[in-house]
Amino acid sequence: MILVTGGTGLVGSHLLAHLIQNGNSVKATYRAGSNLDRVEKVFNYYHKNGSELFRKIEWVEADLNDVPALENAFEQIEWVYHAAAYISFDPKQYDLLLKTNVEGTANIVNLCIVNKVKKLCYVSTIGTIGKSLNAEVANEENEWNDQHVNVYALAKYEAEMEVWRGTQEGLPAVMVNPGVIIGPGFWETGSGTLFTTANKGYKFYPPGGTGFITVHDVVRIMVALMDSQIQNERFITVAENLTFKEILLKLSFLLNKKSPKIQLKYWQLEILRVGDVLKSAFTGKKRSLTKKSIHSMKYRDAYSSHKIKEFINFEFESLDPTIEYSCSHFLKENL
Repeated sequence: MILVTGGTGLVGSHLLAHLIQNGNSVKATYRAGSNLDRVEKVFNYYHKNGSELFRKIEWVEADLNDVPALENAFEQIEWVYHAAAYISFDPKQYDLLLKTNVEGTANIVNLCIVNKVKKLCYVSTIGTIGKSLNAEVANEENEWNDQHVNVYALAKYEAEMEVWRGTQEGLPAVMVNPGVIIGPGFWETGSGTLFTTANKGYKFYPPGGTGFITVHDVVRIMVALMDSQIQNERFITVAENLTFKEILLKLSFLLNKKSPKIQLKYWQLEILRVGDVLKSAFTGKKRSLTKKSIHSMKYRDAYSSHKIKEFINFEFESLDPTIEYSCSHFLKENL
C-alpha cells in the first residue's frame, strides 16, 4: 500500500488521482480543517467518474507532528510520497516552518525506517539548489549557500538533511526539486497565486525569472523514480526557464487581462515591501514580500534538468497546454 502526505495540496491531489487511476491502494493524510472537496474537484477535472475514484482513497487525519496519528497512517504501508509542507515566506513564521517542515519530515523519515518502507519520495523545491555565479545554469552539484535564501527554502533545506539522514540509516529515498509548479485548482496558495495575480491585470511585472514545470510532469517523474531502482539521488525538475514577464504575459492573455508592460524598479519593490510590512502588522496576514524575495526577483535564475532526463529518459511536456487548461478552470471558478 502507498501513503501520500500532503494529499490536499496541488501535487498531492494530482498524485492521488494518478495513483488511484492506475489501480493502487492508497492512504492519504490530511490535517483537521483541510478541504477534501478540492481534491475531489481535481479528480473530476480529469475523470468522468472522478468522485467514484476519489472515494477509493483511505483518508487518515494526521498532522506531521502528531506521531501517534502518523503511526496509524503507516500501518501496512510499503511506499511513501512525502509531499506535505507548510508554505510561507514570512520571517515571523520561521519557527512554524521548522516545526512543520523539518520536524515533520524527521517524523516521516523515522516511521519509514521503523516500518521498513521500501522507498520514500520527498518533494522539495529548487529553492534549496545552490545559486550559480555569473548567471550560469544551476544543477544538482551546485554548492549550497544560505545567503539571500528565504525562510521557506531554509526550512526545506533542513528537511532535506533529514531525508539524507534517513538514507544513512538504510532508508532508500529519492528527492525531486521542482520549479514553480503549474496546475489547476489551488488559486490562493503557492504557485496558484500566479493566476490570481495575473487576473488582477497589473501594469507592472517583476524583473528576473525562474524555472517552471507542470504538475503532471512532477507526478510522472515521482512515480517513475519510485518504480525504478534509483535511490538516494535528488533531481531538479524544470521544464522551462522563463522570466516573470514571459509567464505573466501568457497568463494575462488567456485570462483576458491587459498585459503587464512596465518592469518594476528595485526602489519600487522596496516601497511595496514596506507596504507589505504595514499590511501584515495591521491585518495579521502573512508577509509575501521580503528583502530576500526581492533579491530573488532581481535576477533570472536558470536550472538544468539534464540529470532527470538522463536517469529515466524523461521528456518534459510543454507548459502551454496546462497553462491554458488551468486558466480556463480559473475563469470558470472565479466568475
